Amino acid sequence: MRAVRLPAGGSLRWHPRAALVGGLLVLALLGVVVRALTAGDYPLPVADVVDVLTGGGARADRYVVMEVRLPRLLTALLVGAALGLAGSLFQTLARNPLGSPDVIGFTVGSATGALAVILVVGGGAAAVAGGAVVGGLLTSVLVYLLARRGGTQGYRLVLVGIGVSSLLASLNAYLIARASFSDAQSAAVWLTGSLNARGWEHCGPMAVALALLLPAALLLGRPLRMLEMGDDVASSLGVRTEAVRIRLVLIGVGLTAAATAAAGPIPFVALIAPQAVRRLTRATGPNLVGSALTGALLLALSDLAAQRLLAPTQLPVGVLTGVVGGCFLIWLIVRRWRGDRA
Repeated sequence: MRAVRLPAGGSLRWHPRAALVGGLLVLALLGVVVRALTAGDYPLPVADVVDVLTGGGARADRYVVMEVRLPRLLTALLVGAALGLAGSLFQTLARNPLGSPDVIGFTVGSATGALAVILVVGGGAAAVAGGAVVGGLLTSVLVYLLARRGGTQGYRLVLVGIGVSSLLASLNAYLIARASFSDAQSAAVWLTGSLNARGWEHCGPMAVALALLLPAALLLGRPLRMLEMGDDVASSLGVRTEAVRIRLVLIGVGLTAAATAAAGPIPFVALIAPQAVRRLTRATGPNLVGSALTGALLLALSDLAAQRLLAPTQLPVGVLTGVVGGCFLIWLIVRRWRGDRA
């Protein structure tokens, strides 16, 4: 950790390795952007893509870039960043690497709210997004109240969340079983988590949600670091622990619900991104920006693989993240078990 004295007074602390990792993540994201906009069944040179992005280009090129590839890519980057940031918030609050929103039930709760709108109430994209937010908030309140008895401890939050997630998964299965065949088929695909056919109507609301919630999370970064050391230490340093925790939970649920409404319940991105960036940077604390960048990179790469592995058939991106995340979760549990035995 290094400190730089500012001209106006005070100092700015920064971690050289974290800054290097952040720069490399940005470069990797630029490479993914170039690949996603140029490759495919209709390949385009980089110069033609730049021409389209600056307002020129042929009509066919403009359609492929502006209506097909760019909104899907931006949705992947925004959803991945939101999930990575939400995972960092919840894992830090729980003080447990398994405390990500897809493990403790918040993602499933958002999916339940969205499914209720899709299969029972009916409505457009705005109604689905509202259902996802309401479902995520109700689930977070339920998990928080059940885990709060005797103090909100990390292991209690994870165990209660897993139980609530199982119950909600059963409810989701019931909603699909009672729906018509066509609705059930589309809902099942949506539950897998997919970026297929994502357009500006999905990208726009996701961008607004991230623009509002990312700064809010960064403003609470310092008290979040204090909470990571325990409630007693944080309280002694002047942090209003319950008030800060509730705000952070609301921010994390909002990020999770927005991502779920845009792309469905994509698994394991929120689990992997914070753990990966923590090991890359070797820095203490929640690593909020790094987690967001890692989540964006992971989901964009997974979507590229989902498009090209069985081309021309396009897999739901949740299939790829599920495979990667399952392997990572097994590795994480084995590593933690070995560490406990040692």
